[in-house]
Amino acid sequence: MQAEHSSKVAVIKYPVFARKLQAKEVSLICWLLLSRVWFTLRFKIESDLFVAVCLVKSREPHISLVLYHLFKWSIVSPMLHGYFRGRIYGAEQVPKRGPLIVVSNHASDFDPPILSAAVRRPVSYMAKEELFEIPVFSRAIALYGAYPVKRGSPDRSAIRAAMTQLENGWAIGIFLTGTRTIDGRIDQAKLGAAMIASKMQVPLLPVSLWGTQAIVKKGKLLPRSVPITVRVGSVIEPPIAGDRSGLEAVTARCVDEIHRLHDLGR
Repeated sequence: MQAEHSSKVAVIKYPVFARKLQAKEVSLICWLLLSRVWFTLRFKIESDLFVAVCLVKSREPHISLVLYHLFKWSIVSPMLHGYFRGRIYGAEQVPKRGPLIVVSNHASDFDPPILSAAVRRPVSYMAKEELFEIPVFSRAIALYGAYPVKRGSPDRSAIRAAMTQLENGWAIGIFLTGTRTIDGRIDQAKLGAAMIASKMQVPLLPVSLWGTQAIVKKGKLLPRSVPITVRVGSVIEPPIAGDRSGLEAVTARCVDEIHRLHDLGR
C-alpha cells in the first residue's frame, strides 16, 4: 500500500512539476517575443525619424514654401509674365530638392524675386542686418529665406550664414559680381560661391538674367515695361579641392555658361 501510495504521489507530483516548467518556458518565450517586437519597433521608429529628418533637411520649411508661392503667384509671376513679358528657358533643369547654389549675373534690384520665381523654388539671399531690426518685417523676410549679413564685415560672416541655409535645405542665390553692373555682364567674378560649394559639396546652377538692367531708368522710380528673359543652364558640380586654382576654374565655368546664355538674348 505504501508503495502504491508513493507511486501515486510521484505520478501526481510529476504533472504538477511539468506544468510549472511549461509556465516558465511560456513566460520566457513571451519575454523573448516581446523583446524582439520592442527592438523591431524601436529600430523602425528610429529609422523613420532619421528618414524624416533627412527629408526635412532636403527642403525649405513648409511655411517658407507657402510664403514663396503666395508672393510668387500674387505679385511676382503676374508682373514677370504680364508687365515684363517674361520668358523662361531651362527651368526643368533646376533640382527640386536639396541644397543648391544659384549663381547669376546682376543688374537690377528686381533680380532676386525674378530669379526665385523663374527657378520654381525659394531662393535664399543675404540681406543687410538693419532689416532684421524691424520686428514684423524681420520675421517675414527670415521665413522667406533672407539671412542677415553685416555691411562692411569680412566675407567669412556671409559664408557662414550661407552655409547654415544650405544645411537647412535651402537653395541660396549668389550674384558672382557681388554688386549690380550696368550691362548685366560679369567682369570680375568673386570666388565666394565656388568656395561655399567646395566646403559643402553642393552643386552650382548658372542662371542668366537678360534685360533687367533696363527695368529702372536712372533718375526714375517706377519700373518700365521692358522684355525680360531668364535662361537656366546645366548644373555644375562643386570643386573637389578648395585651393584657389580649383575655385577659379569652377567660377570661370559658371561665368562662361552665364555669358553663353546671356548672349542668346531674347
